[in-house]
Amino acid sequence: MAYDRYVAICCPLHYVTVMSICRCALLVAIPWTSANLISMVHTLLMTHLSFCTNRIPHFFCDINALIKLSCSDTQVNEMLVLVLGGSVVLVPFVSIIASYTPIAMAVWKVPSAWGKWKAFSTCSSHLCVVSLFYGTIIGVYFNPVSTHTTQRDLVATVMYTLVAPMLNPFIYSLRNRELKGALRKLLSGNRFDNPL
Repeated sequence: MAYDRYVAICCPLHYVTVMSICRCALLVAIPWTSANLISMVHTLLMTHLSFCTNRIPHFFCDINALIKLSCSDTQVNEMLVLVLGGSVVLVPFVSIIASYTPIAMAVWKVPSAWGKWKAFSTCSSHLCVVSLFYGTIIGVYFNPVSTHTTQRDLVATVMYTLVAPMLNPFIYSLRNRELKGALRKLLSGNRFDNPL
C-alpha cells in the first residue's frame, strides 16, 4: 500500500506501467509466502517442546503464551521470535518510511494548502491502519518478558487480530464523501429521518 501511494503521488503519469498486474501479484505473494514460512518454522520448533499444562490463558495459541507454558528450554524459540519477528516488523516498517519520505517531500512542494491536504488524505487512512497494527504488535512481541501480563497481552492481541482488520474497511471508506456526511450527521445529533 505504501509503494502504491508512493507511485501514485510521486510518479502519477507512470502509475499504470509501474503498478502492473505482475508487480501487484509480487507485492502480495512475497509477504504471504514469507509469513507462511515463518509460521512453519515456529510450528516445527514448537513440536520439540514439552508442556506442563494443556490450558492456555489466551483466546488462541499465540506463540508467547505457548512459550510461557513450556517446561523445556525455550531459548531457541524466544530468539527466533525476536529475529524472525523483528525482520517481519522491521523490513515493512523501513519500506513504509522509505516510501513515505519522498511522498512527504512531494506533498511539501505543493503550493496550495488544499492541494497538500488532498495529496496527504490519500495516505492518511493507510497510516492510521499501519500505526494501529504495528503499534500493538510491537507492544506484544518486542517488550521485555518481565513487563508482560496475560491481561495486557490479551488486549493488545485483540487489537491487532480483530480490531485492526475490522477497522480497515471503515478507515478506508472515510475518504468517501457520502459516508463522511452521514457520519457528521450521526455525530452532530441529527438522526436520519424516519420514514414512518
